[in-house]
Amino acid sequence: MSEKKKDTTGASSFEREGDLIDFAIRIWNKTVSEPYYLFHLLLFFSYIPIRCSASRVLSSSRAATLFTREIQGVVTFFLLAVVKLVRDETWEAFISNALFFAKIYLAGIALVMDYHLALWYSLGFLVIYISAQQPPYEEFGDSTQLTPLQLETLLTEGNTSRFWLVEFRALSVSSCIRTSSFFPELSITYSNKNLSFGIVDLGLFPNVAEKFGISLGSLSQLPAYIMFDNGTDVSWLAEVDSGVNIFRPSLTKKYMCRHFELDKLLLDYVHGK
Repeated sequence: MSEKKKDTTGASSFEREGDLIDFAIRIWNKTVSEPYYLFHLLLFFSYIPIRCSASRVLSSSRAATLFTREIQGVVTFFLLAVVKLVRDETWEAFISNALFFAKIYLAGIALVMDYHLALWYSLGFLVIYISAQQPPYEEFGDSTQLTPLQLETLLTEGNTSRFWLVEFRALSVSSCIRTSSFFPELSITYSNKNLSFGIVDLGLFPNVAEKFGISLGSLSQLPAYIMFDNGTDVSWLAEVDSGVNIFRPSLTKKYMCRHFELDKLLLDYVHGK
Protein backbone atom coordinates (compact mmCIF):
# COMPACT_ATOMS: atom_id res chain seq x y z
CA MET A 1 0.00 0.00 0.00
CA SER A 2 2.80 2.39 0.93
CA GLU A 3 4.67 1.57 -2.28
CA LYS A 4 1.55 2.34 -4.29
CA LYS A 5 1.16 5.65 -2.48
CA LYS A 6 4.80 6.52 -3.20
CA ASP A 7 4.28 5.68 -6.87
CA THR A 8 1.22 7.94 -6.99
CA THR A 9 3.09 10.78 -5.30
CA GLY A 10 6.03 10.37 -7.63
CA ALA A 11 3.74 10.36 -10.67
CA SER A 12 1.95 13.54 -9.56
CA SER A 13 5.31 15.22 -8.91
CA PHE A 14 6.49 14.19 -12.37
CA GLU A 15 3.29 15.59 -13.91
CA ARG A 16 3.80 18.92 -12.13
CA GLU A 17 7.37 19.11 -13.37
CA GLY A 18 6.18 18.27 -16.87
CA ASP A 19 3.54 21.02 -16.71
CA LEU A 20 6.18 23.49 -15.53
CA ILE A 21 8.51 22.54 -18.37
CA ASP A 22 5.65 22.79 -20.86
CA PHE A 23 4.76 26.24 -19.51
CA ALA A 24 8.38 27.38 -19.80
CA ILE A 25 8.57 26.11 -23.38
CA ARG A 26 5.38 27.95 -24.32
CA ILE A 27 6.72 31.16 -22.76
CA TRP A 28 9.97 30.79 -24.68
CA ASN A 29 8.14 30.12 -27.97
CA LYS A 30 5.97 33.16 -27.34
CA THR A 31 9.04 35.28 -26.66
CA VAL A 32 10.94 34.34 -29.81
CA SER A 33 7.87 34.43 -32.08
CA GLU A 34 6.66 37.91 -31.10
CA PRO A 35 8.86 40.78 -32.39
CA TYR A 36 7.96 42.95 -29.39
CA TYR A 37 9.33 40.45 -26.89
CA LEU A 38 12.19 39.27 -29.10
CA PHE A 39 13.55 42.79 -29.68
CA HIS A 40 13.43 43.55 -25.96
CA LEU A 41 15.18 40.26 -25.17
CA LEU A 42 17.98 40.95 -27.64
CA LEU A 43 18.44 44.50 -26.39
CA PHE A 44 18.57 43.46 -22.74
CA PHE A 45 21.01 40.60 -23.37
CA SER A 46 23.27 42.88 -25.38
CA TYR A 47 24.32 44.35 -22.03
CA ILE A 48 26.21 41.16 -21.12
CA PRO A 49 28.97 41.40 -23.78
CA ILE A 50 29.12 45.17 -23.33
CA ARG A 51 29.58 44.74 -19.58
CA CYS A 52 32.30 42.15 -20.07
CA SER A 53 34.17 44.45 -22.43
CA ALA A 54 33.77 47.45 -20.13
CA SER A 55 35.23 45.61 -17.14
CA ARG A 56 38.58 45.49 -18.93
CA VAL A 57 38.84 49.23 -19.54
CA LEU A 58 37.14 50.77 -16.49
CA SER A 59 39.21 51.87 -13.54
CA SER A 60 38.84 49.92 -10.30
CA SER A 61 36.88 52.72 -8.60
CA ARG A 62 34.58 53.15 -11.61
CA ALA A 63 34.04 49.40 -11.84
CA ALA A 64 33.20 49.23 -8.12
CA THR A 65 30.68 52.07 -8.49
CA LEU A 66 29.11 50.35 -11.49
CA PHE A 67 28.82 47.04 -9.65
CA THR A 68 27.18 48.77 -6.67
CA ARG A 69 24.65 50.49 -8.94
CA GLU A 70 23.92 47.19 -10.68
CA ILE A 71 23.15 45.47 -7.38
CA GLN A 72 20.98 48.37 -6.23
CA GLY A 73 19.16 48.43 -9.55
CA VAL A 74 18.49 44.68 -9.57
CA VAL A 75 17.13 44.74 -6.01
CA THR A 76 14.91 47.74 -6.78
CA PHE A 77 13.68 46.15 -10.01
CA PHE A 78 12.68 42.89 -8.32
CA LEU A 79 10.93 44.72 -5.48
CA LEU A 80 8.89 46.76 -7.95
CA ALA A 81 8.22 43.65 -10.05
CA VAL A 82 6.89 41.77 -7.01
CA VAL A 83 4.60 44.68 -6.11
CA LYS A 84 3.25 44.79 -9.65
CA LEU A 85 2.87 41.01 -9.76
CA VAL A 86 0.59 41.22 -6.72
CA ARG A 87 -1.38 44.26 -7.87
CA ASP A 88 -1.77 43.70 -11.61
CA GLU A 89 -4.69 41.51 -12.64
CA THR A 90 -3.34 40.49 -16.04
CA TRP A 91 -0.04 39.17 -17.32
CA GLU A 92 -0.16 41.76 -20.10
CA ALA A 93 -0.19 44.60 -17.55
CA PHE A 94 2.54 42.97 -15.46
CA ILE A 95 4.82 42.38 -18.46
CA SER A 96 4.30 45.95 -19.65
CA ASN A 97 5.22 47.36 -16.23
CA ALA A 98 8.17 44.99 -15.79
CA LEU A 99 9.61 45.96 -19.18
CA PHE A 100 9.17 49.64 -18.32
CA PHE A 101 11.13 49.21 -15.08
CA ALA A 102 13.78 47.14 -16.89
CA LYS A 103 14.24 49.89 -19.50
CA ILE A 104 14.78 52.51 -16.79
CA TYR A 105 17.22 50.19 -15.01
CA LEU A 106 19.21 49.42 -18.17
CA ALA A 107 19.37 53.06 -19.28
CA GLY A 108 20.43 54.13 -15.78
CA ILE A 109 23.19 51.53 -15.56
CA ALA A 110 24.36 52.41 -19.07
CA LEU A 111 24.51 56.07 -18.03
CA VAL A 112 26.88 55.15 -15.19
CA MET A 113 29.09 53.35 -17.69
CA ASP A 114 28.95 55.89 -20.54
CA TYR A 115 26.30 58.40 -21.57
CA HIS A 116 26.75 57.49 -25.24
CA LEU A 117 25.70 53.93 -24.41
CA ALA A 118 22.65 55.23 -22.55
CA LEU A 119 21.67 57.25 -25.63
CA TRP A 120 22.03 54.17 -27.85
CA TYR A 121 19.81 52.12 -25.55
CA SER A 122 17.23 54.92 -25.47
CA LEU A 123 17.28 55.00 -29.26
CA GLY A 124 16.84 51.21 -29.35
CA PHE A 125 13.81 51.39 -27.06
CA LEU A 126 12.35 54.14 -29.24
CA VAL A 127 12.76 51.99 -32.35
CA ILE A 128 11.00 49.08 -30.62
CA TYR A 129 8.18 51.39 -29.53
CA ILE A 130 7.68 52.57 -33.11
CA SER A 131 8.14 49.26 -34.93
CA ALA A 132 6.57 46.68 -32.60
CA GLN A 133 3.55 46.45 -30.33
CA GLN A 134 2.86 44.34 -27.28
CA PRO A 135 0.53 41.50 -28.33
CA PRO A 136 -2.87 41.34 -26.62
CA TYR A 137 -4.46 38.34 -24.92
CA GLU A 138 -5.15 35.87 -27.72
CA GLU A 139 -8.19 33.99 -26.42
CA PHE A 140 -11.78 35.26 -26.69
CA GLY A 141 -13.47 32.94 -24.20
CA ASP A 142 -17.22 32.89 -24.83
CA SER A 143 -17.25 36.40 -26.28
CA THR A 144 -17.92 37.11 -29.95
CA GLN A 145 -16.01 39.43 -32.25
CA LEU A 146 -18.54 41.65 -33.98
CA THR A 147 -18.55 44.02 -36.91
CA PRO A 148 -20.72 47.15 -36.57
CA LEU A 149 -23.29 45.59 -38.93
CA GLN A 150 -23.45 42.40 -36.89
CA LEU A 151 -23.86 44.37 -33.66
CA GLU A 152 -26.64 46.49 -35.15
CA THR A 153 -28.41 43.37 -36.41
CA LEU A 154 -28.19 41.68 -33.01
CA LEU A 155 -29.54 44.74 -31.23
CA THR A 156 -32.40 45.46 -33.65
CA GLU A 157 -33.63 41.94 -34.32
CA GLY A 158 -33.48 40.94 -30.67
CA ASN A 159 -33.73 37.21 -31.37
CA THR A 160 -30.69 36.21 -29.30
CA SER A 161 -29.83 37.09 -25.71
CA ARG A 162 -31.80 39.68 -23.78
CA PHE A 163 -28.61 41.31 -22.47
CA TRP A 164 -25.51 42.11 -24.49
CA LEU A 165 -22.38 43.43 -22.82
CA VAL A 166 -20.20 44.93 -25.55
CA GLU A 167 -16.58 45.98 -25.28
CA PHE A 168 -15.36 48.76 -27.57
CA ARG A 169 -11.60 48.67 -27.85
CA ALA A 170 -8.67 49.54 -30.09
CA LEU A 171 -5.60 47.33 -29.88
CA SER A 172 -3.38 50.26 -30.79
CA VAL A 173 -4.15 51.64 -27.31
CA SER A 174 -1.98 50.30 -24.47
CA SER A 175 -4.82 50.27 -21.92
CA CYS A 176 -6.81 47.94 -24.20
CA ILE A 177 -3.87 45.54 -24.40
CA ARG A 178 -3.37 45.61 -20.62
CA THR A 179 -7.03 44.67 -20.02
CA SER A 180 -7.49 42.41 -23.05
CA SER A 181 -7.95 39.30 -20.89
CA PHE A 182 -10.72 40.79 -18.70
CA PHE A 183 -13.57 40.36 -21.15
CA PRO A 184 -12.79 36.78 -22.27
CA GLU A 185 -12.41 35.63 -18.66
CA LEU A 186 -15.65 37.32 -17.59
CA SER A 187 -17.47 35.84 -20.57
CA ILE A 188 -16.44 32.31 -19.56
CA THR A 189 -17.86 32.85 -16.07
CA TYR A 190 -21.03 34.83 -16.79
CA SER A 191 -22.10 34.03 -20.35
CA ASN A 192 -25.50 32.30 -20.60
CA LYS A 193 -28.69 32.33 -22.67
CA ASN A 194 -29.73 35.69 -21.22
CA LEU A 195 -26.34 37.42 -21.32
CA SER A 196 -23.90 37.46 -24.22
CA PHE A 197 -20.56 39.20 -24.64
CA GLY A 198 -19.40 40.97 -27.79
CA ILE A 199 -16.25 42.80 -28.87
CA VAL A 200 -16.06 45.63 -31.41
CA ASP A 201 -12.60 46.76 -32.49
CA LEU A 202 -12.77 50.51 -33.08
CA GLY A 203 -9.31 50.33 -34.59
CA LEU A 204 -10.86 48.42 -37.50
CA PHE A 205 -14.22 50.21 -37.48
CA PRO A 206 -13.69 53.78 -36.21
CA ASN A 207 -16.89 54.93 -37.93
CA VAL A 208 -19.01 53.13 -35.34
CA ALA A 209 -17.56 55.12 -32.43
CA GLU A 210 -19.71 58.24 -32.80
CA LYS A 211 -22.84 56.13 -33.22
CA PHE A 212 -22.43 54.73 -29.72
CA GLY A 213 -21.40 58.02 -28.13
CA ILE A 214 -17.66 57.45 -28.17
CA SER A 215 -15.59 60.36 -29.45
CA LEU A 216 -12.78 59.46 -31.83
CA GLY A 217 -10.68 62.00 -29.95
CA SER A 218 -11.01 59.97 -26.73
CA LEU A 219 -9.83 56.61 -28.07
CA SER A 220 -6.83 56.82 -25.74
CA GLN A 221 -9.29 56.31 -22.86
CA LEU A 222 -10.62 53.02 -24.19
CA PRO A 223 -11.76 50.33 -23.52
CA ALA A 224 -15.38 51.34 -23.02
CA TYR A 225 -18.24 48.99 -22.16
CA ILE A 226 -21.98 49.25 -22.78
CA MET A 227 -24.72 46.96 -21.47
CA PHE A 228 -27.70 46.57 -23.80
CA ASP A 229 -31.08 45.32 -22.61
CA ASN A 230 -33.27 44.27 -25.55
CA GLY A 231 -31.29 46.55 -27.85
CA THR A 232 -31.33 49.60 -25.57
CA ASP A 233 -28.18 50.78 -23.84
CA VAL A 234 -28.89 50.78 -20.12
CA SER A 235 -25.46 51.09 -18.53
CA TRP A 236 -21.98 52.38 -19.32
CA LEU A 237 -18.86 51.39 -17.53
CA ALA A 238 -18.01 55.10 -17.37
CA GLU A 239 -20.00 58.30 -17.45
CA VAL A 240 -20.22 60.29 -20.67
CA ASP A 241 -20.39 64.05 -20.38
CA SER A 242 -22.00 66.52 -22.77
CA GLY A 243 -18.85 66.60 -24.86
CA VAL A 244 -19.09 62.84 -25.39
CA ASN A 245 -15.80 62.25 -23.59
CA ILE A 246 -15.32 59.19 -21.44
CA PHE A 247 -14.07 59.39 -17.89
CA ARG A 248 -13.10 55.91 -16.71
CA PRO A 249 -12.00 55.01 -13.18
CA SER A 250 -9.40 52.34 -12.54
CA LEU A 251 -10.62 49.26 -14.39
CA THR A 252 -10.69 45.85 -12.71
CA LYS A 253 -12.76 42.72 -13.20
CA LYS A 254 -14.29 43.20 -9.75
CA TYR A 255 -15.33 46.73 -10.66
CA MET A 256 -16.89 45.52 -13.92
CA CYS A 257 -18.85 42.80 -12.10
CA ARG A 258 -20.16 45.30 -9.58
CA HIS A 259 -20.95 48.01 -12.13
CA PHE A 260 -22.92 45.75 -14.46
CA GLU A 261 -24.31 43.51 -11.66
CA LEU A 262 -23.04 40.40 -13.41
CA ASP A 263 -23.45 38.23 -10.32
CA LYS A 264 -27.10 39.27 -10.01
CA LEU A 265 -27.74 38.56 -13.69
CA LEU A 266 -26.19 35.11 -13.33
CA LEU A 267 -28.27 34.31 -10.23
CA ASP A 268 -31.43 35.52 -11.98
CA TYR A 269 -30.68 33.19 -14.87
CA VAL A 270 -30.01 30.23 -12.55
CA HIS A 271 -33.27 30.85 -10.67
CA GLY A 272 -35.20 31.29 -13.91
CA LYS A 273 -36.11 34.94 -13.44
